[in-house]
Amino acid sequence: MNKRIFSGIQPSGNLHLGNYLGAIKNWVKLQDEFDSIFCVVDLHAITVPQDPEALKKKTLEIAKIYLASGIDPKKSAIFIQSHIPEHSELAWILNTIAKIPELEKMTQFKDKSQKEGRESSSVGLFDYPVLMAADILLYNTEVVPVGEDQLQHIEITRTLANRFNKKFGETFIVPEHFIKKEGMRIMALDDPTKKMSKSAKSEYNYIALTDSEEVIRKKIKKAVTDSGSEIVYRDDKPALKNLINIYSLLLEKTPQDIEKMYAGKQYSDFKTGLADTIVNFLQPLQEKINAISDAKVLEILQAGAAKVRPLAQQKLNEVKKKLGFII
Repeated sequence: MNKRIFSGIQPSGNLHLGNYLGAIKNWVKLQDEFDSIFCVVDLHAITVPQDPEALKKKTLEIAKIYLASGIDPKKSAIFIQSHIPEHSELAWILNTIAKIPELEKMTQFKDKSQKEGRESSSVGLFDYPVLMAADILLYNTEVVPVGEDQLQHIEITRTLANRFNKKFGETFIVPEHFIKKEGMRIMALDDPTKKMSKSAKSEYNYIALTDSEEVIRKKIKKAVTDSGSEIVYRDDKPALKNLINIYSLLLEKTPQDIEKMYAGKQYSDFKTGLADTIVNFLQPLQEKINAISDAKVLEILQAGAAKVRPLAQQKLNEVKKKLGFII
């Protein structure tokens, strides 16, 4: 039996190259090695305000991107989080063993609550890591592919699993994280000290997977570069290093290969080549996304939910029995 992985993306903002290179591209490979469950995490999305119509549209769009990228519903279960109510129910149960100081330490909550103002931040945003723990623990997940910024959430998942097991007996598998070094942190085009973000205020922060050729070329032209003119992959040139990372991951070449390609050439040559590579990658992906109908993707999502529902129900019933609930 292969080990099980679980991961998901929120249907909010614009899915971008960082999401693809840091997560989805990796999932496509992992589905051949693991029993894979991939989710559109709409319950997580509503921890900050969402427009209902936009949320519906984005939920289907994310699922279409999964499919167009190569996630195969014959190999992996793909579903919408809110279609399995056991996620919410297990999150409530885990809330009763989670500690307020643990959640207050979460960097993501600190960052987001600072932006919105702590007084106007929702309890859902504060409690986000507990729902994420429920997502993972509900399916006996053994491995969680994550970016560096999610490691804290995996640690609290492990803490809650161990705490429940100690108090009520062995119930949850304590999951391990899986991080792929390259592509882990694709940085913003307008600020290489910050991660590329689908919720960024400036559209020049990211390349959306749905951006047109014209928009892509404009964004790459405006992307920040370092002083000097040599195309080199070095830590003291973070903007250039980030662009080379994107280039090398899309071409599946090493950063050193990219350096050699542009030896003696200018930033303008490099940016033109990078824009060409992004366009050549995204145009076929966009054609695949557009070819998937809403009806087809819903059918796949419902089949995915039907596949995982027995697992979720079985685990939740086990938890309830341990707690002394009558079921």
